[in-house]
Amino acid sequence: MSTQIRKVVIAEFGDVSKVNVETSSIEKPKSGEVQVAPIFSGFSGADINMRRGQYPLQRKAPLTPGYCLAGRATTDGVHIRTGDLVACLTVYDAQAELVNLPEKYLIRVPDGVSPEAATAIALDWATALGLVEKAKVAQGQRVFVHGASGAVGYAIMKLCQLRGAVVYGTASERNHTVLKAQGGNPFVYTNKDWMKAIQELGGAHAVFDALGDASWAESYEILPPCSAGSDSEKGILVAYGQNQQALTDANSSGKDAGNPLVPFAKLLIKNVKIFSNRRTAFYYITRDDAAFVPNVNALFNMVKEKKIDVIIKNTWDMEDIQTAHQNWASGTGVGSNLIRIAKV
Repeated sequence: MSTQIRKVVIAEFGDVSKVNVETSSIEKPKSGEVQVAPIFSGFSGADINMRRGQYPLQRKAPLTPGYCLAGRATTDGVHIRTGDLVACLTVYDAQAELVNLPEKYLIRVPDGVSPEAATAIALDWATALGLVEKAKVAQGQRVFVHGASGAVGYAIMKLCQLRGAVVYGTASERNHTVLKAQGGNPFVYTNKDWMKAIQELGGAHAVFDALGDASWAESYEILPPCSAGSDSEKGILVAYGQNQQALTDANSSGKDAGNPLVPFAKLLIKNVKIFSNRRTAFYYITRDDAAFVPNVNALFNMVKEKKIDVIIKNTWDMEDIQTAHQNWASGTGVGSNLIRIAKV
């Protein structure tokens, strides 16, 4: 027996006109699955790039996007019960009124954590924590974050500050005041003053860059100066996305973009240099990582202990999905973007 639902559908790859909300149906969950009614879905550069057909190794269209969610279970599983508030890194399908998900990927949300915060934690903050751990950020280090006012960028900044690092980064000038109030040191990306400033400080011990190929080359140049000495400062560039075109023209179709895998090869080949104090890495969050669930639960505890404040920048209703695609990179403020699926 099927149930009628509304869901977001990318019918074919291209501009904003290719994403719409449609009436569909969903079957009962299979063995090992639990049906969930999303309250919120995350919304990020992945949504833009999936619509453009530029997300690495993505599904073919038509598809329903939505990389993460928080919602209520509507059927019983082995451990999850009807009514439980759960979070999930879904990768697809979260922007729908109902979705069937493997129970093993559902994480129960504790009291004291809102559905909004749980949604942002499942992708944005969990990605940030994975990145910070990948770079082994430590007290006293200089960290540089591109897109410091964005969902993941802001989370990286706050988590690095908790570890005692000094954080620099790029952001739209309209967001510099709020970043400075949060202890950040922002620069405008386009004038490249950040490159000279960080080089004069001796370079950044960790650089986090979600922009893509051209920016990765620049970010590599603000790591500590190349040296083969044992006493030289080490630096790492961690890339985790290719959002530059999506940020500058969210309505673009993506048809003029090249193979999204080529920049990864160019990034990682820099590690061929022998005895270099500079290295590069790419981080990709996955729910199958052994650290994923512990990291999400650690972030839930940080919220409850008021060590972090999960800020929501924008929330759009699912029926306004085209507006979300048009405006996700605009506006003033910091934090995560959400799609409201159910009005509660």
